Amino acid sequence: MKIAMMTNNYKPFVAGVPISIERLTDSLRSLGHEVVVFAPSYDEQEEETDVVRYKALIRGVTGGFSVPNSLDFEIERRFKEGDFDVIHVHHPMMIGHTAKYLSWKYHVPMVFTYHTRYEQYLHYVGLSKLQGIMPAYIRSYTKNCDMVIAPTPLMKEYLGQIQPDADIQVLPTGLPKDSFVPKEEKTMLLRKALAGEKNHLFCTVARLAKEKNLVFLLNCMKMLKDLWGSDFRLVLIGDGPQRSELEKRAGKLGIRDEVIFAGKIPNQEIKNYCHASDLFLFPSLSETQGIVLLESMAAGTPVVALRATGTQDVVVNGQNGYMTDVSEREFTNKLMDILEKKEIDLLRQGALETAQRYSSMQIAKEAILVYAQAIYKRNEKQRLNHKNRNGKKDMVYLG
Repeated sequence: MKIAMMTNNYKPFVAGVPISIERLTDSLRSLGHEVVVFAPSYDEQEEETDVVRYKALIRGVTGGFSVPNSLDFEIERRFKEGDFDVIHVHHPMMIGHTAKYLSWKYHVPMVFTYHTRYEQYLHYVGLSKLQGIMPAYIRSYTKNCDMVIAPTPLMKEYLGQIQPDADIQVLPTGLPKDSFVPKEEKTMLLRKALAGEKNHLFCTVARLAKEKNLVFLLNCMKMLKDLWGSDFRLVLIGDGPQRSELEKRAGKLGIRDEVIFAGKIPNQEIKNYCHASDLFLFPSLSETQGIVLLESMAAGTPVVALRATGTQDVVVNGQNGYMTDVSEREFTNKLMDILEKKEIDLLRQGALETAQRYSSMQIAKEAILVYAQAIYKRNEKQRLNHKNRNGKKDMVYLG
């Protein structure tokens, strides 16, 4: 099968959607399928075979993001040359409109993955007032899709409330084999360097931005220090527009020694940071699928998170971690409870067992079935349309 993978963002930009696309693409290619990724241009990008880099309107936005030019004529030229069996688009806007046009013009089935609760990100482009119309926009967009993918069962339920005009299948982001193989020597060195003389080490991985709710986490660290003492460190992995604000807040809260801002870390190294830590802390309320939760579990690190979409599909209380309500007191008390009961080793085993259900190769095999269904649906729709057109002609002739 030949697949056109279309996205508004891709590596070297670091975020959940680029990671998801890269893993699915690599696994599909390993299974013998051809995949061409259509992605915007970035500063410091690496040229790769079968990655079509279309123009960006603006490069180097905060965090290394590019504003894509999805009207670049190169997209259609390269798409036409490709003779694709299916389009898999990962955004309903910008490249989403281009994918819709190409699907219509060249009669190629289209699959759309709803990765993100887009209404929670509109403030970045000054469009917060449009939050209320996003469900209607998504519903309208799915009329052009032959299949819609949700990354988790809860996101499928949410999409069901929107009532999209296409069937929905659940297809999570997979975990590559090397996610399960932290380097023991490296993790020991990291533990020593990060924890120092402290007995407990926590970590989190997130874009340092408002929607990740990291102020909540810093407040919890302040409360933990006040109630339990300072025998811990938290490593914040990631960068973003809120970094300076968060660093200042940590200083004002008196926890600057307990919180390490590690900045960007290569994705392949994150498993070592997780494995070196006792717990992975996750305060975000905006995830559709918490990829970083599964990465942490694959490294054998249990999770303490806020109860939210994306978290509830992965975390099982007492088995691979815990969820709490949005309460700093409850979250902090749960941390103290886990440490005092010394149940981390038991939770580590449960975390590994959970992660093993998300193999990238298995997810890729399921994706091929979704693509086959989309192709079948498009063919059936075209057959029925052709039959109806001929029927109308016959009726006119007989009249």
